[in-house]
Amino acid sequence: MTGQQHGYYKRDAIAVLLLRAGLVWFLFLWAIHKLLATSQYQSLARNFDKVEIDATTVQLIGVAQLIVLFLALIGIFRPFTYGAMALMHAFTVSRQWERYIDPFAISERGFPINRNVSVSAAVMCAFIVLILLIHRDRYSIGAWLQQRIGNKWWL
Repeated sequence: MTGQQHGYYKRDAIAVLLLRAGLVWFLFLWAIHKLLATSQYQSLARNFDKVEIDATTVQLIGVAQLIVLFLALIGIFRPFTYGAMALMHAFTVSRQWERYIDPFAISERGFPINRNVSVSAAVMCAFIVLILLIHRDRYSIGAWLQQRIGNKWWL
């Protein structure tokens, strides 16, 4: 590997680390709010999904998400944890399809009401990029383990 190739390799690894950390932080806020504002998520489930969810279930979902996010942050079981993060966000994206049709909608008060949906589409793309770049993810425990015990699909 030439010096220039090594520089690209290192820069790619840093980019994936930053992407992973940023996406974990993005979902962390939603997961921790399930513990801090449980009733809000019960209301969302009732209004968006037409299901009743008790507070304990919302909190258990939040804890499960936090565990996945911690594992993703340290970069272990990457195909599972990165995929799980993408699925968490895909669930949110799938519940808002009708809002993608009119990204420039303005409320009666002049406020752009579908702007966050456009942001969530961009974030969905970032999750896909993270999965596609697992092979460039060198600053993680999974990559460290691969160097020591060999290439395992679950790392």
